[in-house]
Amino acid sequence: MNAKPTFTEHLVPREQGKVYARDYAGTDPAFVLMHGFPDNLHIYDDLIPHLVAAGRRVVTFDFQGFGRSDKPDGATYSFKQQLGDLEAVVDHLGLGKIVPVMHDASGAAGMNFAIDHPESTESLVILNAAFAHSPTVKWPELIELFATANLKALSSAIIQSPEQFGWIVNFQRESFKKSLADKHKARYDEFLGPVIDGNFRNTPGAGPAFVQMTAQFFEELTRNTARLPMMEALDTPAKIIWGENDPYINAGGANDFQSHLKHASLRLIPAGHWLQIDEPALVAKEMLS
Repeated sequence: MNAKPTFTEHLVPREQGKVYARDYAGTDPAFVLMHGFPDNLHIYDDLIPHLVAAGRRVVTFDFQGFGRSDKPDGATYSFKQQLGDLEAVVDHLGLGKIVPVMHDASGAAGMNFAIDHPESTESLVILNAAFAHSPTVKWPELIELFATANLKALSSAIIQSPEQFGWIVNFQRESFKKSLADKHKARYDEFLGPVIDGNFRNTPGAGPAFVQMTAQFFEELTRNTARLPMMEALDTPAKIIWGENDPYINAGGANDFQSHLKHASLRLIPAGHWLQIDEPALVAKEMLS
């Protein structure tokens, strides 16, 4: 298996900048891999070689404001914009029917794409994702802080202080790591930590997009909860593949997803929130089965 398969780069035009995308050749329908916040497309670097080795086409991209996508001064970011980013990538690359692969906060873009474009959705892959309110899920403290409206003055001050913001990010990192196996903790430190840190430290960074997106997070959950009947009406098959050691978006969240989908299978993986990094071979096997 080639650990670094080749890809074609694309800059997909949008109203306030370009979306950076990578297209790995293979058989359609393409897996379209989406990230949450505060990370970027690199969370799939270990998974993609397994999918490409199996002959499948894979597309991944950075939402505007993250990774290598544009971050213009004064840009506004929203869940509607992220859905538009996905739609633009699908249209620009002429993908036809796709398999949206959603993780973390990109559950909103992936599931709403399926609801709005069932004719363009072959199937769904759901990886420890957020979409609607879920009774067992506990949101990470970093997200709670920036998503809670009456803490806006505090969170705004913290984001201006690299030292204070860095302390909170490190606290959150250690909280995610507590439930991981030792081998997964090592990979977190070696790979995922630098991906997240780079998102904020690079200039321009993902700070504005992160702040704006988290501020809308609870409102988006409420909006999507109202759309659950549309989700339940879907005839689209879905694979729910879940890291069972996620201390926040826990296995109860996986069961909740399954309860709202007519044709969904569920597979728990011995991994944490970023299961595509912890156990890429297992995740790929389930996606390809």
